[in-house]
Amino acid sequence: MRSTTFRTALAFGAALAASACQGNNRPETAYVERPVEVIYNEALARLDRSDWDRAAAQFDEVQRQHPYSPWAQRAMLMSAYSHYRSRSYDKAISAAQEYISLHPGGDGAPYAYYLVAICNFDQIIDVGRDQQRSDLALLALNEVTARFPESDYARDAALKTDMVRDQLAGKEMEIGRYYLQRGEHLAAINRFRKVVTEYQTTTHVPEALHRLVESYISIGLTGQAQQTAAVLGHNFPGSVWYSDTYAVMQGQAVSLPQPPDAKAGFNIFERIGNAIF
Repeated sequence: MRSTTFRTALAFGAALAASACQGNNRPETAYVERPVEVIYNEALARLDRSDWDRAAAQFDEVQRQHPYSPWAQRAMLMSAYSHYRSRSYDKAISAAQEYISLHPGGDGAPYAYYLVAICNFDQIIDVGRDQQRSDLALLALNEVTARFPESDYARDAALKTDMVRDQLAGKEMEIGRYYLQRGEHLAAINRFRKVVTEYQTTTHVPEALHRLVESYISIGLTGQAQQTAAVLGHNFPGSVWYSDTYAVMQGQAVSLPQPPDAKAGFNIFERIGNAIF
């Protein structure tokens, strides 16, 4: 009698659990214990077939069934990589960060940091949108180069860092142009100055200098316009932006100063920082 009651309770509990799973629309994968090599190799096979999501699930299964095996540590990184390939960037970042948290000195740590960086990098959008992802990518890329300066990851991170900085400079330029068109010259100047002082190695610097000249002339700061034009002429003499600057100053009857002496022994871009407010 007791046995019958016990079996009835088990059956009821199983039915209730199944109902709950269906209600939550989250079917559970049956737990079937298998050798770690079998699970891991199956995951690799799925990876080779570009079956990214199932590969990630299999690598996660390695960790679930064999959490203390040497395979588990590798599987954690491989799961992160699989999520990255499937463009499930948040899951990839989470898995990589979990690896860093649990194995900060592990052999895979450099790659884990790099994976966080490229997940953010791959989500960077055009300069017309919010650049929060660019900021996150820049921080993560800088961390890779700082922690692992001699690694291949650091060399690639350095290249991507230049691209991100150019993106951020482009965003500042877009905002600066917007302010300039609206006649909000001081706000525009602040944006163009930021490009010149913080993003000196980007492709946007010649235009930023030209826009500064335009802004200064518009509000009557002739001296600052001349200094900025001199910096532009000294550093980018063949630039189309210098030609435009020359035309603007000629049109406003503002004389061009002599280019600064390259032997003066100072950072030419410091003039911009020192000349304004």
